[in-house]
Amino acid sequence: MSSSIIEVLFGKRVKKGLESEAGISSRYLDSGTEDAILGRSLLHKNHNDEFLRCTEFDREGNVTVVSGEFKKNELCAKHGLMPRDLRKLWVPSIIVPHILVRKNSILVNLLHIRALIKADTILLFDVYGSTDSYTQSVFMYDLEGKLRQGSKAMGGLPYEMRALEAILISVTAALEAEMKVLQELVITLLEELEEDIDRDKLRLLLIYSKKLSTFEQKAKLIRDAIEEILEADDDLADMYLTEKMQGNTRPTEEHTEIEMLLESYHKICDEIVQISSNLVSSIRNTEEIVNIILDANRNSLMLLDLKFSIGTLGIGSGTFIAGLYGMNLKNFIEESDLAFWGVSGWAFVFSAIICAYGLHKLRRTQRLTMWGESGAKEGKRGWLSLGNKKTGGSTAAKAKLAGRFDALQKRRFGNVVERNPSSFPPLQLVPAKKK
Repeated sequence: MSSSIIEVLFGKRVKKGLESEAGISSRYLDSGTEDAILGRSLLHKNHNDEFLRCTEFDREGNVTVVSGEFKKNELCAKHGLMPRDLRKLWVPSIIVPHILVRKNSILVNLLHIRALIKADTILLFDVYGSTDSYTQSVFMYDLEGKLRQGSKAMGGLPYEMRALEAILISVTAALEAEMKVLQELVITLLEELEEDIDRDKLRLLLIYSKKLSTFEQKAKLIRDAIEEILEADDDLADMYLTEKMQGNTRPTEEHTEIEMLLESYHKICDEIVQISSNLVSSIRNTEEIVNIILDANRNSLMLLDLKFSIGTLGIGSGTFIAGLYGMNLKNFIEESDLAFWGVSGWAFVFSAIICAYGLHKLRRTQRLTMWGESGAKEGKRGWLSLGNKKTGGSTAAKAKLAGRFDALQKRRFGNVVERNPSSFPPLQLVPAKKK
């Protein structure tokens, strides 16, 4: 569309805006791809960077706001937070879980749940681009039910602990469900690999191994987040938000209820981590066994190829002799009746000798030892060896070993030997008998 038509239809202001925007875009595009992407991200600031979508629950468990948009600075001012605290809740790329205790609130970022817990209010943050909407909706119904039960029905737990327990229940349930699916898939695949090994199963093994490693890392991070808050006595005492709101002060050492609550779910997460670690170990062992089997099959094919090569060499040696006598030259056995049978027999024997020698060397090569072929010849067995069976042992090796035993005997029974040397005669080495 030409600039004149744009000016007629939309006016001069729109025309100038489009020209300036096009000039900026072309300038960034000319400077390179990375600069263009950076420029667009800086120029076109997203609406999501200014606002956060939240669902709010009151003290009775009723939903007061559903997916309402709030400005970040207003949330920070209202709840006494810093901008860096909110960043750990609304940035989708942050996968490290957190349980942060602030003056009047608790910030929770675990899996699909990003929440701000206060003494009488809970804010659940909706993350843009999240794929856990179904799990989060199920959690919201469960949270609403637990908050409506009241403190007496939940064992006297205050509001913030009931909310935190609902979050931990949802997180551990999601981990257990994912673990059961992966466990069933991995065990079935490992059982199939015991019967048959093919390319498709190995590809599935690689995919499941990556998924299981990711799941294990995720479970470890959640366990470490709970463990980190358990090790901080100050944070555990500050998590009693209801008492703070009532003006009561709690000593740092008195945090039994919240500690028992976190420890129970820490054990569940630790159990999930152990199960996933066992599955990862089973996959690693299966991969090693599969590699050993494939190496053995490859070695068998190489040995078969070598045997065929040795047979071909033997047959070629026989045909070489036959070719010598088959040339159109005088060999002085043309008139003999036994010449054909003699040459054929000699060629066959020569071929058999070549094949037997090659197969013998191949068998010698197949016998793997830690000392090489020369060690296998001499019968070496390391520093404990006294020689091979034929020679009955090396004199130097015998003397060296006898000296070691004498030194050990003197160190253990030195005082007794000095008093009565005849009671401990020196060690005598008897050579091996020839069979």
